[in-house]
Amino acid sequence: MRLFNNVRALAAWLLIGTLLMACGNDKAGQAPTGFENIAPAEVKALLDKKADVVLLDVRTPEEFDGPLGHIDNAILIPVQELEKRVDELKPYKDKQIIVYCRSGNRSRFGTKILLNHGYKAVNMTGGMKGWRRMQQQTK
Repeated sequence: MRLFNNVRALAAWLLIGTLLMACGNDKAGQAPTGFENIAPAEVKALLDKKADVVLLDVRTPEEFDGPLGHIDNAILIPVQELEKRVDELKPYKDKQIIVYCRSGNRSRFGTKILLNHGYKAVNMTGGMKGWRRMQQQTK
């Protein structure tokens, strides 16, 4: 009987996990409703035009100062701290916040956190790796 209860509990957790993952999955190549992506070249164009945007790097401090570097004037708030530090971005509540990381994965989570708090946030696809690739292509 005890084994049966454990199997039922495991099955229930698996079902809940499956449902949560299904709700969070994006369609291939498409962003979920209310979630926007921006390419590094588009970010560069905005910065070149001196657009009033905010850059948010959600990597660790070591990555921010590491070999890939960071985009000038970016604010650093690691994604694992973003939920509790989101109020630091209140001065930028009415501006578009471009969120980036190393490759674009953590920044998706950071973008979702900001959107859930009412910020105007977009995810930079490809992260700093994409930014560096774009810079090399334009040389």
